[in-house]
Amino acid sequence: MSRRILVIEDNDDLAHLLEIHLQDLSYEVELVFDGDKGLLKAGTGDYDLIILDIMLPGTDGLEICRRLRSSSRYTPILMLTSKSSELDRVLGLEMGADDYVTKPFSIRELLARVKAIFRRVDKLKSEQQEIEPTLIEAGNLIIDPEKRHVTVDGREAVLTAKEYDLLYYFARNPGKVFKRSQLLDKVWGYGHDGYEHTVNSHINRLRAKIEKNPAQPQYILTVWGVGYKFSE
Repeated sequence: MSRRILVIEDNDDLAHLLEIHLQDLSYEVELVFDGDKGLLKAGTGDYDLIILDIMLPGTDGLEICRRLRSSSRYTPILMLTSKSSELDRVLGLEMGADDYVTKPFSIRELLARVKAIFRRVDKLKSEQQEIEPTLIEAGNLIIDPEKRHVTVDGREAVLTAKEYDLLYYFARNPGKVFKRSQLLDKVWGYGHDGYEHTVNSHINRLRAKIEKNPAQPQYILTVWGVGYKFSE
């Protein structure tokens, strides 16, 4: 079955160039040229990947990413960012983008990033199919992998897709200590030096949602000087 890709990019020439090269790889491609229509399409369509420019007329790319990640449906997002704007890249990653490419970029690089995202998604699906979708219970925390549903003390913890992925990875490896760079690689699927604070911010938000006292966590523990682990 062909993969469906939504490209939200206001530069007509770049958008059509991406369309041509993605179609050469047998992907189905749909183009949208402003943020408002892009948000509507992304929220209602069934896509395998969204290629999202940050600077858009109407709703900007960061806001689109934030809204998509606040929903339960997970669609990989590849952000297109300005080479000079590290802040946008950081914000995009912290809002849940899966990867980014900085402009100007080579088409070969972008296509490689697209393929890498699809490989990670396929691997994750394969791993989930191999593992019995049984409940994971730790104290009063219950994770239902089949429904991607989390409860604490019987109350639902509303997590973004990336927060859930991070928690699930921790819970599957109780007691194992992970460096921030390892979590970036395993959960986000890339290892960019200097973006470890993305892990920190996600863990802080997770603790606020699942811990009784985030300042004294009982599930996601800090291992000083190394990283984090899930309680055994």
